[in-house]
Amino acid sequence: MKISFQTFLGSSILSLLLATAGAGAAETKVAVAANFTAAAKEIAAAFEADTGHSAILSFGSTGKLYTQIANGAPFSLFLAADQARPIKAEEEGLAAPNSRFTYAQGKIVLFSMDSKLVDGEGAVLQSPGSFHKLAIANPKTAPYGAAAMETLARLKVPAAVMDALVQGDSISQTHQFVVSGNAQLGFVALSQVVDSKEGSQWVVPAELYTPIRQDVVLLKTGVDDETAKAFLAFLKGDKAKAIIRKFGYAVH
Repeated sequence: MKISFQTFLGSSILSLLLATAGAGAAETKVAVAANFTAAAKEIAAAFEADTGHSAILSFGSTGKLYTQIANGAPFSLFLAADQARPIKAEEEGLAAPNSRFTYAQGKIVLFSMDSKLVDGEGAVLQSPGSFHKLAIANPKTAPYGAAAMETLARLKVPAAVMDALVQGDSISQTHQFVVSGNAQLGFVALSQVVDSKEGSQWVVPAELYTPIRQDVVLLKTGVDDETAKAFLAFLKGDKAKAIIRKFGYAVH
C-alpha cells in the first residue's frame, strides 16, 4: 500500500505531539461554533479513542465565543463558523501565527417540521401567508444567520416575510425554535438536519449567499498545549474529514 508523503508527515506530527503530551491522558479546551456541534462531538470521540486524550467542547455562536476569548476565556482552540473572527484573533494577537486553516464549508437549509410546507425551490418564502414565524440565527453574531439574511435579500422576498423573522442567539437555538414548533420554518445548518426523516427542507443554492468557510485557529492560550496541537493535527486527518463530510459539509 502506498502512503503519500503528506499523509506520512501528518501522522508523524500527530504521533510526535501525542508523545510530548505526556504518558497520562490530557485534555484541551475547545470553543466550537454551534452549527458544528454534532460533528465536533463525533470528532472528539474519535480523537479520544485514538489518543486517550480529551477535547472539552464549549458551544455557542461564533460572535459570542469570540467575545469570551477576547475577555480571557481559557480556550486553546477556536473552531469558528466563519473566517472573519479567526482572522481578527490573529490581528489582535489572540491567536498563534500560521495556525489557521479552513476545516469545513457549511451550507444553509430552509427547514420545517411540516412535511408539506417547504418545497424543493423555496417558493414558500414568496407566500408569507403560509407561515407566521421564520427563524434565523442572529446575523450579528452567527454567520449562518448572516447567510440567511443575504439569501432573503437576493430572493427579494415580500416585506411580510421580513416582518415574520424571529432570531435565535445561535444556530442551535434557531433549530430548536423550528423543531419545537415555535417557528413554522427557519434557516438552519444542513448538518443539523442532514439525517432528518421528518419535515421538509430546501437546501439553499450556494450562489445565494457568501460561502460559509469555517476556520480553526490555535489561540495564544494554547501555544504550549500539546493536546490542542494534536487535536488540530487530527482535524486535518482522514478520520475527521470523513466525519465532517458525513454531516453535510464540504472539505477542501
